[in-house]
Amino acid sequence: MPCFGRTHLQLLWILTVFLVAGYISAGMEGFATSGNSTQQMGQNNNGSASSVDRKQNHAKVPTEVNSSLTVPVDTKAVLSCPPVPLTNAIVTTWEIMLTDKPSCIRAYGREKNETTEVNCTDERITWPYRPDQNAALQIDPVVPPHDGFYRCEVVTPDGNFYHGYHLQVLVAPEVTLFQSKNRTVVCMAVAGKPAARISWTPDGDCVPENKYWDNGTVTVQSTCHWAESNVSTVSCSVSHEAGNWSLSTELNQGAKTPENLSIICITLSIFFLVIVGSIWLLKIIGCRKCKLKKTEPIPVEEDEMQPYESYTEKSNPLYDTTDRVLKTSQVLQS
Repeated sequence: MPCFGRTHLQLLWILTVFLVAGYISAGMEGFATSGNSTQQMGQNNNGSASSVDRKQNHAKVPTEVNSSLTVPVDTKAVLSCPPVPLTNAIVTTWEIMLTDKPSCIRAYGREKNETTEVNCTDERITWPYRPDQNAALQIDPVVPPHDGFYRCEVVTPDGNFYHGYHLQVLVAPEVTLFQSKNRTVVCMAVAGKPAARISWTPDGDCVPENKYWDNGTVTVQSTCHWAESNVSTVSCSVSHEAGNWSLSTELNQGAKTPENLSIICITLSIFFLVIVGSIWLLKIIGCRKCKLKKTEPIPVEEDEMQPYESYTEKSNPLYDTTDRVLKTSQVLQS
């Protein structure tokens, strides 16, 4: 019995050792497996977090924005695309919609690094930079027909982003003020865009008139009449997005202007007639003098007309003697 018991205890000890070793080994493998699973879960969580962060960063950029833009005529305008990193942009497209013209499409593809255009004929609308570095659109110079809607679309793996511009071209009008007649004054804002607004001080009996031109500009005219004689000075105020103007005039001074002008015209006409008449009279007198000089006989000396007879009378002694005898006989007879 004692021998059996000692052997039994040895076997029990060996079995316990093997069981503990197996348990420890299984525990270590489970721990390792659990650690790997935990690490993989952490990596997955980090990847998910990065994706979420990226989406959150893009979510800060509005998907679509529309704004109004006014640009003075004959200046340069640069329109920007949505603020999306170009490294994430797959395709960038500008769509230009102008009045009475087909839409113009300008696009840039990053994959092939090339640009395409459809229905784009205006050479003043260009890419000012390389589209892969800056996809802005440039208009230089801006003219009235460039009024319209410009829309930039950027396609990215996280979605599409848009920015649109309602572009309006400003043209300052040319303001003039002049008087007509019967205490009537005309104020004009010529070829402005958009149409100008005209007001008067003091108020009168006014008639507005607008004339639209093919280039999109408008001429605004206001004709006012003041019947009251106590109104002597009037002012025309023109309001426009490009600026404000104010012109004044005196009604009484304007009423005298046509009379003075008539007097000046009559005086000049009379002076002109006097000068023309004097020249004509001098020309007639001069012609008459010329004719008288031509008709006068030219005096000719007798000696030159009859040189031989004169010579004979002076040089012939016989002729002289006969002449004296005749004269003497005439005296005696008397």
